[in-house]
Amino acid sequence: MTRTIILSRALLGFFLISLLACSGDSDKASVNTEGPIYTLIFLDKTRSVNTNKAFVAQKYQQAITDIIEQNIRQKGDRLDVYFIHENTSKARALNITVRSEMDDVSAASPTDRETAETEFAMSLTREKTQIRQRVLQQLVAQNTGSSNRETDIWASLPVMAKANETGATVKVYYLSDMIESVKGPGRRDFQITPPKDNAQAEQWAKADAEQLKKYQIGSPDITMILPFEPNASVKENNPAITQYWQTLFSELGVGTVEEQ
Repeated sequence: MTRTIILSRALLGFFLISLLACSGDSDKASVNTEGPIYTLIFLDKTRSVNTNKAFVAQKYQQAITDIIEQNIRQKGDRLDVYFIHENTSKARALNITVRSEMDDVSAASPTDRETAETEFAMSLTREKTQIRQRVLQQLVAQNTGSSNRETDIWASLPVMAKANETGATVKVYYLSDMIESVKGPGRRDFQITPPKDNAQAEQWAKADAEQLKKYQIGSPDITMILPFEPNASVKENNPAITQYWQTLFSELGVGTVEEQ
């Protein structure tokens, strides 16, 4: 019986190591000396994004899984989830710091090194699973309050600026339709007046960047994960709106901007 348990544990450790090795370079980084990653996920909680829709739910669940797999690699990595709505900058829903730590194996024997790596891999896998569950809970959370009437994406910039102050590598993900919609002077309401073409989008973005450069966001990598199906119309998935954000982020010094 004892021998069977030992063998089972050994097989479990081998399986987890194999699984992590197949997942790409993200976990290999966890035993290197790379600095921490600070992940910001902005979940759109306004009326224009329906996460109960099958296509959106599947796309966003997979995106969350991929984000965690790529960016959660070692002790000190951070992940914050914010809701996008009328009060985005004050809408932090989740704040997580990775606790799993790889023991110092610089002077360890090959056997001890393998044991430490196995234990770390198992701990990190458990922590990733817990983080994914917590983020998915926030994905399906409903916002029935009055804050769902406006979409303040500009308010994500001071959040980025604060993350930039930590010195970590900042990666930002918007799970949103990116339709800025805020009433008042000096603001954009793409629900009422979207840019008519790419030229106007670029013009507006460059003008808006002048007042938004006060936020020192550094050079984060930004990914916009849109909720639109491939057959969505131009009216629904307006390419000029995406062009606005591409230009604005570029003007603010962002490293890379990707659309999915």
